Amino acid sequence: MGLLSVFFDNKPKTANTARERLQIIIAHERNIDSGPDFMPALRQELIAVISKYTQVSPADINISLDKKGHLEVLDVNVVLPDGSAAR
Repeated sequence: MGLLSVFFDNKPKTANTARERLQIIIAHERNIDSGPDFMPALRQELIAVISKYTQVSPADINISLDKKGHLEVLDVNVVLPDGSAAR
Protein backbone atom coordinates (compact mmCIF):
# COMPACT_ATOMS: atom_id res chain seq x y z
CA MET A 1 0.00 0.00 0.00
CA GLY A 2 2.96 2.33 0.59
CA LEU A 3 3.95 2.26 -3.08
CA LEU A 4 0.43 3.20 -4.21
CA SER A 5 0.28 6.13 -1.81
CA VAL A 6 3.22 7.75 -3.64
CA PHE A 7 1.16 7.93 -6.84
CA PHE A 8 -2.21 8.74 -5.29
CA ASP A 9 -1.24 11.08 -2.49
CA ASN A 10 -3.20 14.27 -3.30
CA LYS A 11 -2.90 15.85 0.14
CA PRO A 12 -1.18 19.26 0.15
CA LYS A 13 2.09 19.40 2.02
CA THR A 14 1.98 20.97 5.48
CA ALA A 15 4.65 23.57 4.69
CA ASN A 16 2.83 24.72 1.57
CA THR A 17 -0.46 24.99 3.43
CA ALA A 18 1.16 26.99 6.23
CA ARG A 19 2.84 29.33 3.72
CA GLU A 20 -0.46 29.96 1.89
CA ARG A 21 -2.24 30.70 5.16
CA LEU A 22 0.49 33.10 6.22
CA GLN A 23 0.26 34.91 2.88
CA ILE A 24 -3.49 35.33 3.36
CA ILE A 25 -3.01 36.70 6.88
CA ILE A 26 -0.31 39.15 5.74
CA ALA A 27 -2.46 40.37 2.84
CA HIS A 28 -5.40 40.87 5.19
CA GLU A 29 -3.29 42.83 7.69
CA ARG A 30 -1.94 45.07 4.92
CA ASN A 31 -5.47 45.88 3.81
CA ILE A 32 -6.47 46.83 7.35
CA ASP A 33 -3.45 49.11 7.81
CA SER A 34 -3.78 50.84 4.45
CA GLY A 35 -7.38 51.98 4.91
CA PRO A 36 -7.16 55.60 6.12
CA ASP A 37 -4.68 56.69 3.41
CA PHE A 38 -7.58 57.62 1.13
CA MET A 39 -9.10 60.07 3.63
CA PRO A 40 -7.36 63.28 2.46
CA ALA A 41 -8.35 62.67 -1.16
CA LEU A 42 -11.89 61.72 -0.14
CA ARG A 43 -12.18 64.90 1.91
CA GLN A 44 -11.11 67.08 -1.03
CA GLU A 45 -13.54 65.35 -3.39
CA LEU A 46 -16.42 65.73 -0.93
CA ILE A 47 -15.65 69.43 -0.47
CA ALA A 48 -15.66 69.89 -4.26
CA VAL A 49 -19.00 68.11 -4.69
CA ILE A 50 -20.71 69.88 -1.78
CA SER A 51 -19.34 73.25 -2.92
CA LYS A 52 -20.89 72.63 -6.34
CA TYR A 53 -24.37 72.78 -4.80
CA THR A 54 -24.02 75.19 -1.86
CA GLN A 55 -21.55 77.64 -0.37
CA VAL A 56 -19.91 75.96 2.58
CA SER A 57 -16.58 76.45 4.27
CA PRO A 58 -14.20 73.44 4.21
CA ALA A 59 -13.95 73.84 7.99
CA ASP A 60 -17.68 73.06 8.22
CA ILE A 61 -17.20 69.58 6.73
CA ASN A 62 -16.15 66.91 9.22
CA ILE A 63 -15.28 63.41 8.03
CA SER A 64 -14.40 60.47 10.24
CA LEU A 65 -13.88 56.76 9.72
CA ASP A 66 -14.85 54.62 12.72
CA LYS A 67 -14.34 50.89 13.12
CA LYS A 68 -17.09 48.93 14.85
CA GLY A 69 -16.19 45.27 14.95
CA HIS A 70 -15.73 44.09 11.40
CA LEU A 71 -17.48 47.16 9.96
CA GLU A 72 -16.11 50.55 9.03
CA VAL A 73 -18.47 53.53 9.26
CA LEU A 74 -17.80 56.67 7.26
CA ASP A 75 -19.39 59.65 9.01
CA VAL A 76 -19.77 62.91 7.07
CA ASN A 77 -21.16 65.97 8.87
CA VAL A 78 -21.77 69.19 6.93
CA VAL A 79 -22.84 72.40 8.63
CA LEU A 80 -24.90 74.28 6.07
CA PRO A 81 -25.22 78.04 6.32
CA ASP A 82 -28.66 79.48 7.14
CA GLY A 83 -30.70 80.25 4.02
CA SER A 84 -28.23 78.55 1.73
CA ALA A 85 -29.27 78.82 -1.87
CA ALA A 86 -28.53 76.15 -4.42
CA ARG A 87 -26.25 77.20 -7.22
